[in-house]
Amino acid sequence: MAAEFTGLAAVVTGAGSGIGLATAARLSAAGARVIGLDINAGAMDGIAEWIPCDVGSTESVVAAFERIAASTATIDVLVNNAGIGAVGTVEDATDEDWALVLNINVTGIARVTRAALPLLRTSESASIVNTCSIAASVGLRKRAIYSASKGAVQSLTRAMAADLVHENVRVNCVNPGTADTPWVARLLDQAPDPSAERIALEQRQPNGRLVTADEVASAICFLAHPDQRSTTGTVLAVDGGMDGLRVAAR
Repeated sequence: MAAEFTGLAAVVTGAGSGIGLATAARLSAAGARVIGLDINAGAMDGIAEWIPCDVGSTESVVAAFERIAASTATIDVLVNNAGIGAVGTVEDATDEDWALVLNINVTGIARVTRAALPLLRTSESASIVNTCSIAASVGLRKRAIYSASKGAVQSLTRAMAADLVHENVRVNCVNPGTADTPWVARLLDQAPDPSAERIALEQRQPNGRLVTADEVASAICFLAHPDQRSTTGTVLAVDGGMDGLRVAAR
């Protein structure tokens, strides 16, 4: 991908760690100017220009894009990656839990995209990529709120693609399987037997291992690439075969 994004401006939410950081690093290495939106800078120093932003707050998002608009008239790539996880069943979850996760994972994408669209519309190759999840299409135990939010993201992606297809703005999403990210690491730390829980997560995926953040970032950059002008409304699984394969345990 060397220099393939040269001259383009990309905004990545949740760029401080995990999939967002890996995506920012790939885009930067390919020549893009990368602006990372996150509550904390994380590890994006030298990779992206950090602008503090809480995607769960309209005021914070508007302020962030006012800063972006002051330095560029165009955004070519928007990666809506910021999100939070949630563990539990519908019986475990409170109304406050539902409101928090849906506000960040779903409404957060909408408010960031709304703020970015005036700058995206000035691009000759505008692309939006949303980070969804295999939880949008596969039933997972104790992931009720998270699964509902990601199902909404998948549907939202296609609705956005339909709304924007005649404006030369493409919209796609990636559906990662369980990825080796800081959030999953924290989830494992909370398990009674973290080692056994990690093995269970690995065995849940047909290829027998967790997805890497860089593998997901590679898929995001593929969808965002200017050459993919006819790719819109696409859901790209990066899940080790979890959605489509039924194989015997090894």
